[in-house]
Amino acid sequence: MSQPSVHVTAAEISRLAGVTRATVSNWRRRHPDFPPPTAGSDASPLYDLAAVHAWLRSRGQAPTATPVEELRTLLRMRTGRPVATRLLPFVHATARLPAARLTKLTKLADDALVAAATRAVATEATDLPVTPGDFGPGDAELLRAVLNGLLDEGGQVVLDALAERELTDSHAMSFHDTPQPLADLMARLLHTGDPYPPTVLDPACGNGTLLEAAGRQGATHLLGQDRVDVQALRSAVHLRITMPDRRTVVRVGDSLRADAFAERHADAILCNLPFGDRDWGHDELAYDRRWTFGPPPRGESELAWVQHALAHLTPGGHAVLLLPPSTGLRTSGKAIRTELLKAGALRAVIALPSGVAVPLHVGLHLWVLRRPGPNASADPILMIDLAGETDRREHTDGEAFAETVLTAWRSYLRDPAKFESASPSVRAVPVVELFGDNVDLTPVRHLHRARPDPAAASRQAHSLLERLSESLDTFSAAATTPAWADTAPEAEARTWRTATVSDLAKGDLLTILRPARDTSDDPLPEEHLTRPVLTGRDVATGGRATGTGDDRAATPVVVEPGDVLLPKVASRERVVCRVADEDDAGCLLGTGVSALRVDPARLDPWFLAGFLISEENMAATTGLRQELLLDPRRLKVPLLPLEEQRRYGKAFRDLHRLEQAARRARDLVAETTRAVSAALTEGALAPPAP
Repeated sequence: MSQPSVHVTAAEISRLAGVTRATVSNWRRRHPDFPPPTAGSDASPLYDLAAVHAWLRSRGQAPTATPVEELRTLLRMRTGRPVATRLLPFVHATARLPAARLTKLTKLADDALVAAATRAVATEATDLPVTPGDFGPGDAELLRAVLNGLLDEGGQVVLDALAERELTDSHAMSFHDTPQPLADLMARLLHTGDPYPPTVLDPACGNGTLLEAAGRQGATHLLGQDRVDVQALRSAVHLRITMPDRRTVVRVGDSLRADAFAERHADAILCNLPFGDRDWGHDELAYDRRWTFGPPPRGESELAWVQHALAHLTPGGHAVLLLPPSTGLRTSGKAIRTELLKAGALRAVIALPSGVAVPLHVGLHLWVLRRPGPNASADPILMIDLAGETDRREHTDGEAFAETVLTAWRSYLRDPAKFESASPSVRAVPVVELFGDNVDLTPVRHLHRARPDPAAASRQAHSLLERLSESLDTFSAAATTPAWADTAPEAEARTWRTATVSDLAKGDLLTILRPARDTSDDPLPEEHLTRPVLTGRDVATGGRATGTGDDRAATPVVVEPGDVLLPKVASRERVVCRVADEDDAGCLLGTGVSALRVDPARLDPWFLAGFLISEENMAATTGLRQELLLDPRRLKVPLLPLEEQRRYGKAFRDLHRLEQAARRARDLVAETTRAVSAALTEGALAPPAP
């Protein structure tokens, strides 16, 4: 049966063809056979995707797409039934098959492939949150694309591609995944003793990031629920692929209204719950038995989730929830917060820096809760304020502040009543101090700030100003205007023949290094255990290696000077590619980075780095929302003699140095402003005399 037309914009055509928007505009004007608009308006025309595909193929314009990109295109051309929800069980049934078996399946005739897929799903994809259906004759092309994607990039990338469209079109876009470093921190906070809690529940599990983190820490039974079909199914399949030795049960449904685990208790709970939901079931759940600390007001859905979590814990079990800061201070939630404190159910509140998780402009809070036992006492509440950290760059990935939080948490657990900290951002607050007018649980309001030392403040201010002056001199030198040459007087912009990175690799001009995450239990070689790991974020922000063991690859790759480093995921606003220097050398290549190791006798690394992130390459790159998914194999590079490459390479290297100098100066300006302003407002420094 023929599929309905799918329409694309001119911008989407440019990404599809790997060209700029201006090139697409030229095609429309100069080629009478270019497909005419079939929808939209004069200002925003839309084109039939199938017709565009045919036109590009007739001109040899369509670039070679990766299997996963081909899968995305096929999914876009399917409308109506939720295709991804039917295909996810097939990924579950095939993702762990050996490559030879997957290759054999791709070569089956359409009817045989459909029959094999139906049998595989019926046999392997049992107890999934959504009942899988049979496949029909029209599904063979999609099934084959899934298999090719598994062969090329693995199960996780295919899962993400399958879920993209349905998540974009559903209300699930109002919820956000938990970044892995933050998920790891939350899971480690559950380690209150040995052994690790065996059964962990996430009642709003999303794509399963928190449950996966708990599994890595030692949880053996992973329970999850999500109200969006594709999210629940994606979570179940992902966990079963990556953690086949864990017992995973994921269900579909709204945990507050239709609790799939109503009669079950867990040893621990992790949850990044939905914020600000006024339609959470206030009226129909008014007399629910979970509200042991008081019925949540309509505007306090977060406190409904808090009590839902406590109701599902075994006595003494802990829950770690990610919450907006307003949960701890809104007047409407005062009564419930009071009862939580009286019962000893709240153990810690941790204020995180903004930028750690979506929404990025808000510093979210972690609440650590415990279901009180029969003889529970109201211990002091551990308050940690990281929201005012001065170096935001070192705190947005979670790992940098994880040890601060975990060190304080472990010390607090040994004896809450006697816990003391030398840090002004950490304090165990007696419960009686919290019973104020509003029972405000914002950490910064309950910390004791040490009196500033005027002499130390003066030394810091002078030191920062001196460093800033030196940084500005460096920037001024780097910003010296070079004598840029016109391509040719009164001529059009230069054009050249290009080749893809994949073609360059086939010609032995470079080697593509793309590490995969280590899912085995085999120990790393001793020599690699202490090496720093260079992450995608380090490359994207221009920083040095900050990665940990979780970022190491299955086959360790040691970075060498001259390697061209490209993050696998980058912001659309700014893509950074750089050449490894002596400070990067010796680090391990993290799983979020691709590296291109060039033959310097044939290819200049800075020339390659500059052209990899050209406007034309970025226009052809796909991704979700504000992110680009960078596959170096498809990126194009001009074919130029080595001496000319080196001229371009020097220009790109000088621009990189300019940007680095500007970044250092910017950071020092911010640090100096904060430090001197704080010293002035705290009385440690005085304004200069008139």
